[in-house]
Amino acid sequence: MSEFKRIAKFEKVSEETYLSACEYANALEIYQRILLPKRATSGSAGYDFFAPFDIELKPGETIKIPTGIRVQMEENYVLKLYPRSGLGFKYRLQLNNTVGIIDSDYYYSDNEGHIFAKITNDSNEGKILKIKMGEGFMQGIFVEFGITFDDDVKTIRNGGFGSTTK
Repeated sequence: MSEFKRIAKFEKVSEETYLSACEYANALEIYQRILLPKRATSGSAGYDFFAPFDIELKPGETIKIPTGIRVQMEENYVLKLYPRSGLGFKYRLQLNNTVGIIDSDYYYSDNEGHIFAKITNDSNEGKILKIKMGEGFMQGIFVEFGITFDDDVKTIRNGGFGSTTK
């Protein structure tokens, strides 16, 4: 078995950051139950993100999920987020931005690099999507990337969702 290069570490955001982002009355209870992402098997590429609370979506419904997770990773990597394959196949579960991109410098943002997921049940078969608290709903894959020879960017991120174009 080959030895993998270890390039990242998942953490929970602070309780204060989570409570300010979570709109549910039982946000503290939700925060205390948050599970860090894990791979299901030694051959899995993706780290499963677990639902911090029960989710039920009728066809066409959308929800924004404060995962309570942040990730510190090496500079030349990105975390790409996708729906879990089975949920996409059975329910057409979609991430609203199709693929979530978590850059390495997002970790240092004012919101502690808090990863959110906005998902939609895009079922055209009338299926209701039910995800229990603690079940995987999304997976993240670390990917190494390069830059062009003439790249000279020096700006630093502060925030998510379009913050690099503000």
